[in-house]
Amino acid sequence: MSITTRRGDTGETDMLAGCRVRKSHPRIRALGAVDELSAALGLLSVSASLEETKTFVAQVQRWLIVLMGELATPAGGEQRHAGRPSERMDDAMITFLDDWGARLEKDGCLHFDDWVLPGAAGVMSGAHADLARTVCRRAERLVVALEGTADALPDDRIMRFLNRLSDVLWLVARWEERHA
Repeated sequence: MSITTRRGDTGETDMLAGCRVRKSHPRIRALGAVDELSAALGLLSVSASLEETKTFVAQVQRWLIVLMGELATPAGGEQRHAGRPSERMDDAMITFLDDWGARLEKDGCLHFDDWVLPGAAGVMSGAHADLARTVCRRAERLVVALEGTADALPDDRIMRFLNRLSDVLWLVARWEERHA
């Protein structure tokens, strides 16, 4: 099997459950933004000065794979994941982010004097966390745009996860800058 299948040469791609859609389909656009988020988190992982950041990023990236699976499941095809809770977003993932955010705020990461200029502190990992945050916000906007359409997601966990993650990434940026 080859990665070069040529099936996408016509501007279409496969979703889970076997259907094909245009690469400009709203779910594919959201999926692409989440994929970019995972790549941006990869930059944060390799530049992070704190092992805890690397562990956090690895966990989030694993969950983004689950999230992408849900985005790649066409509306009405959710039964494909039925009975497989490890492949679904759940409230524990959101609680994990809430707990991380609370921990970082308690550590003083919320204190700043003015607008934060990404990269101004000269800490690569902080700049990478800010980049990941902005990509996360774009992914969130694209998921929100699905609401009220035929492609709306069956629940709001993905939207809540991305919202929490972008907040935590802002805090991670400040945390990395403080500990560099």
